[in-house]
Amino acid sequence: MRSLSRHRMIAGTSARRLLLLTLLLSGIGQAPAVFAIDADVNGVRGELATNIRNYLQSLDIPENADTQSYGAEVTQRARDALKPFGYYEPEISTSFRNREEVVVDVDRGKPVRVRSVVVRIEGQAEEDEPFQEALEANPLAEMEGKRLLHTPYDTLKSRLTALALERGYFDARYRQSRIEVHPWEHAAYITLVFESRERYRFGDIFVTGSQIREERLRRMAPFDPEDRYLATDVARYSQRLGDSGWFRSISVRPRLDERSQRTTSPVVSSSPDARVEVEGQESERRNFRDELNAREKPQRATVPIDVSVTPEDRHKFETGIGYSTDVGPRVNFGWEMPWLNDRGHSLDNNLSLSGPEQTLTGEYNVPLDNPARDNYYMRYGFKNTDRSDSDTRSFESSVAFGREWRFENDWIQNAYLRTTYEDFTQGDEEDQVLLFIPGMSWSRTRTDNTRFPMWGDRQDILVEGSSDVWGSDANFLRTRFDSQWIRSLGANNRFVGRATVGATSTSDFSQVPPSLRFFTGGDTSVRGYEYETIAPENSNGDLLGGKQLLVGSLEYQRQVANNWWGATFVDTGNAFNDWWPDELKTSAGVGVRWISPVGPVRLDIAHPFDSEEDSWRLHFGIGPEF
Repeated sequence: MRSLSRHRMIAGTSARRLLLLTLLLSGIGQAPAVFAIDADVNGVRGELATNIRNYLQSLDIPENADTQSYGAEVTQRARDALKPFGYYEPEISTSFRNREEVVVDVDRGKPVRVRSVVVRIEGQAEEDEPFQEALEANPLAEMEGKRLLHTPYDTLKSRLTALALERGYFDARYRQSRIEVHPWEHAAYITLVFESRERYRFGDIFVTGSQIREERLRRMAPFDPEDRYLATDVARYSQRLGDSGWFRSISVRPRLDERSQRTTSPVVSSSPDARVEVEGQESERRNFRDELNAREKPQRATVPIDVSVTPEDRHKFETGIGYSTDVGPRVNFGWEMPWLNDRGHSLDNNLSLSGPEQTLTGEYNVPLDNPARDNYYMRYGFKNTDRSDSDTRSFESSVAFGREWRFENDWIQNAYLRTTYEDFTQGDEEDQVLLFIPGMSWSRTRTDNTRFPMWGDRQDILVEGSSDVWGSDANFLRTRFDSQWIRSLGANNRFVGRATVGATSTSDFSQVPPSLRFFTGGDTSVRGYEYETIAPENSNGDLLGGKQLLVGSLEYQRQVANNWWGATFVDTGNAFNDWWPDELKTSAGVGVRWISPVGPVRLDIAHPFDSEEDSWRLHFGIGPEF
């Protein structure tokens, strides 16, 4: 009997333990539901009511909690939400409708007004123009006599902190930084004294991981040792290294040893006993590096720069296929060698194959101190052309030696000497010419979006010539100017304009090869006509090409759905031999644009007004407009 009772006791204990374990596991797996507060604010509107709602939004009340016990928390949060707007003694009452909704009745009370404002910059930054501009742009100095607002104070502090880091005042501090609020006086006193101390200068540059000579990378820096530190110069240095194409990844960082210190965020808090609120009293001796990862001062007031890079692949290959109504299907093969040696020389080759044209081009680059801005180059190429529609058959080979400058204003200047041999037939003219052509070119492209710009423009200017004085088979002076603009009106209207002007002065035009004569017509000039079929003709109607060129176009595009745009356009132009054309070939049409990941896909239908052979013509193209 005793054994049976003991057995029942053990069994009962085990059951209770099992039940308790089940309840515990259930509690772990299913936490009580909580709800975010939705506040109905009365008595204030606008930004005051919005801020109260924002302060209460993060308050969660568990499902089984007593809502009234949260009344004090709601009241305190509402009070805190009004302080940034100068209301420190509001009367607030709350009532809960349920766990998710609370009604907050607010009497904001009399606002605190600013009695005095002391804002001062001391140290080297006192004469630093960006700091003076920050003071002038901030309304804090004009707040005297007005309702206290925390935002101008916080904005100015943040701006001074950012400027100190951007301009190398790494030991700067706030000697005084506080807002004193006397609620019984409804008065506030603001003091902000910024002490910049010494401005750091750039130190040595240390490079790791580079396959290019380190000295070459150091010369690419937009600053010299002992120059005053600027964060924008560090960013420009990183961009220059990226533009070189030598590296897969790049890290450029100022070396400031990190230290671990506890930092606290400045808070404006109320003290009913003292009736004084002080911001930043314990943090006045902290410098800005304590606020941003607590950085420690080097022994000298200089900042070494650490550059860490990963080399780009030595060989890069690219293939592509395309189609346009000008040349039909085409295939492209690219072979790029971003770096050939430790001096950073590079080589780029491209092969393009289509029915009427086959082209092989290459460029060997020798970079100077700043590879993204200055370099020497050798360009070479072969081109075979057989176009019955323009009566052109030609084989051309050329090599050019030049110097390129890329300026800060986005203009690119080239000076070159090109040697060209061309064996050609143009209409009823046949010849073989060897030309030595010195030339200059200038170009600039600006755009807000390379894939599909809503604003942008492009200019290309070329001047080149040849003479028998230095052994050429032809005498000529040739110039060409191309320009294109894109402007928009709103987000749905886009305007595209193009203009091309060309001129050649020569005593014997028959010696000028087809590659240097002017033709027009096609997808990117006068639509409605076949590619390069507008030009002067001989007595048999064979195209000869022109000495001069004038082409213009105006296009309006309208967005119709997401990535789809409709277009309407007018093109006009001609190639001619006199100083002004006898007539301009004109066409008009409509089209559609689809914005693909690689750029617009363009489909146009154009009608030529002065062509008896074609009533309309279809034009198709893919790729960026610039």
